[in-house]
Amino acid sequence: MGQTGAPEANFTASASRSIAMAQRVLQIEAEAVAALQQRLGADFLRAIDLILACRGRVIVCGLGKSGHVGRKIAATLASTGTPAYFVHAAEAVHGDLGMITSNDILIAISNSGESDELLTIVPLIKREGGLLIVICGNAASSLAREADVYLDAGVKEEACSLNLAPTASTTAALALGDALAVALLDARGFGAADFARSHPGGSLGRRLLTHVRDVMRPLAQVPLVTEAAGIVDVLAASSRGGMGMVLVQDAAGRLSGIFTDGDLRRALQTLGDLRDTAVGTVMTRAPRSIVPEKLAVEAVQLMEEHKISQLPVVDAAGTLCGALTMHDLFRAKVV
Repeated sequence: MGQTGAPEANFTASASRSIAMAQRVLQIEAEAVAALQQRLGADFLRAIDLILACRGRVIVCGLGKSGHVGRKIAATLASTGTPAYFVHAAEAVHGDLGMITSNDILIAISNSGESDELLTIVPLIKREGGLLIVICGNAASSLAREADVYLDAGVKEEACSLNLAPTASTTAALALGDALAVALLDARGFGAADFARSHPGGSLGRRLLTHVRDVMRPLAQVPLVTEAAGIVDVLAASSRGGMGMVLVQDAAGRLSGIFTDGDLRRALQTLGDLRDTAVGTVMTRAPRSIVPEKLAVEAVQLMEEHKISQLPVVDAAGTLCGALTMHDLFRAKVV
């Protein structure tokens, strides 16, 4: 019995140790990021001002793990309104330095601030009149001393149990880069439409670029009746339309009401025999509607908020233009 239980006991002890180690990593990295808040001040604002005034591009440069962080920061800047790209420090000293002009700003990332490749680049950049922003964990480093703006990303310890592998330091640098990008986004007044232009592909692009007019069914494909229509005719129109509802319009073509499967059930419970009933007496008046210029995702929000699955589309004057259902939004992959 003892031998049978031993492996399970060892596994449990190992699992507990792994969870404890993972919790320690997350705690250290969370504290490293939280500590950055107290360091945001004049230097951070100076970095924002320099980048906003930049006539060229922001070049993010790093080596090793800092290089991986730099790639992500450059990508975030570029997608949020700040033209930016990444240059690997090792490649820069072997020709890629020609990609950087005097109108550019270099963001150099290095935890130690003593990377030989970066220190080789810096004098050449400054000689050309370029500006240098340094994200670094050592204020006394050679790189920090050369900086026009120094952003302190130092950490008390790495999350690695050996205090060697870049963990908390790379997380802190990445978070500081994100803070810079989002602050710039806000300063530029960069909005959802601008963001969509940088993300035209995939679900994000569809959500930000698709309008109601792009997914709605035109009026010719929407079942329509007048208030005087009988329920039998209304049900026939609903079956032909395949939308689970019929729209009711007045003589001027404006939206008067909607009659859905739910309205039918409620009317049957209340009145019973509906054969001699006009739809105008049992329809839902003044239903929720949307204009074609709205984003399709706003239609989704409206339908989810009010727990409805069909939505009439009207123009500014209230004239019917079409309609859409949640199924239409699913088919357009907006949801």
